[in-house]
Amino acid sequence: AAKQAVDNLAYHHIFGGTSNEPIIRLAERVLGLFHDTAGAPHLSKVFFGSGGSDANDTNFKLVRYYNNLRGKPKKKKIISRLGAYHGLTYAAGSLTGIPVYHKAFDLPLPEVLHTSCPHYFRYAAAGESETAFGERMVAEVEALIAKEGADTIAAFIAEPIMGTGGVLLPPQGYFQKLQMLFDRHDILFIADEVITGFGRTGHWFATGGMKLKPDIVTLAKGITSAYFPVSASVISEKIWTVLKDASPEFGPVMHGFTYSGHPVGGALGLVNIDIIEREGLVQQAAEVGDYLKHLLAQRVGSHPFVGEVRGMGQMLAIEFVADKAPRRFFHAKASAHRLVSAKALEFGVLTRALPFIDVNSFSPPLNMTRSDAEEAVERYGKALDAVTPELARLADKAA
Repeated sequence: AAKQAVDNLAYHHIFGGTSNEPIIRLAERVLGLFHDTAGAPHLSKVFFGSGGSDANDTNFKLVRYYNNLRGKPKKKKIISRLGAYHGLTYAAGSLTGIPVYHKAFDLPLPEVLHTSCPHYFRYAAAGESETAFGERMVAEVEALIAKEGADTIAAFIAEPIMGTGGVLLPPQGYFQKLQMLFDRHDILFIADEVITGFGRTGHWFATGGMKLKPDIVTLAKGITSAYFPVSASVISEKIWTVLKDASPEFGPVMHGFTYSGHPVGGALGLVNIDIIEREGLVQQAAEVGDYLKHLLAQRVGSHPFVGEVRGMGQMLAIEFVADKAPRRFFHAKASAHRLVSAKALEFGVLTRALPFIDVNSFSPPLNMTRSDAEEAVERYGKALDAVTPELARLADKAA
């Protein structure tokens, strides 16, 4: 497919009203998936880039442009969350809520605000229910909006399931209550589906599975299964109408990159979606993902240093603790999860030791079978058993 695409049209820009057939077809296909599988007929237009970071920079600019065109130039601030990852370019790096990525880069930008990480397992108060915790997180966002002034808040950005921050599912009712809050205050909701999109969670899009109605969606990674660098910013008809109606005065949206809408990327995106559909990989990710999570919980869930097994579809995680009762976490420098991940690799299981939290994440291929899952869990369990004495030593140091 790549060779045919290169032979047909190796490259052409999409500036000045030009485009190319593969990228037009990919835009139609992506919008069709949102309309048909995610209950999102309000999403209307797609801008293509080459990575998740530049897509979130695009979103950053579009939000400002949208409000300037509406005569609301004070609406500039964007709320993100601590622990969030949205890229490492200047604007996207500001939206990322991990301080080490800001250090010595003069980040975040002053118009980016960060609210608390909604990590129930780690940050809930004693005896606090998941619903109550979610309400407390929403109340914090509401208080931040009141403090800054709703007329200054342009948007809120969030991953439906926080990835680098720990594979964190939202607390019950969290996003639904936030969306009502944003609707009241004329605040756009940006859903960063760079990781969760295209079947990873057992849904084509996590926003569809969670019944969310974002104004903008960020896509990358799974759109071509990383065979070619493509990203997308998908915007609502509400936003597009403002941009279109202002064009007689302001002209076209003056934004783009050399590789925006690359025809080879468009062709590979189409083939990738064909394969996901033809092989039923979204459903397979849902079914095998549930089975994998069940096996992990069964094999290692009662381990003395495993605090929680969590996730959705083929986006799963294990969080480690130094003690379960009372709950204590390992010292950050102990890198207990890295010890487990390194040993698992020796046993032939590739996991990711997340950079700033004691979590091993699991992101297997969407075509993983039940027998693959069984073998992976058995090997991972043996690796965990092998390093348990060292984990016990590190736990004693954390006491």
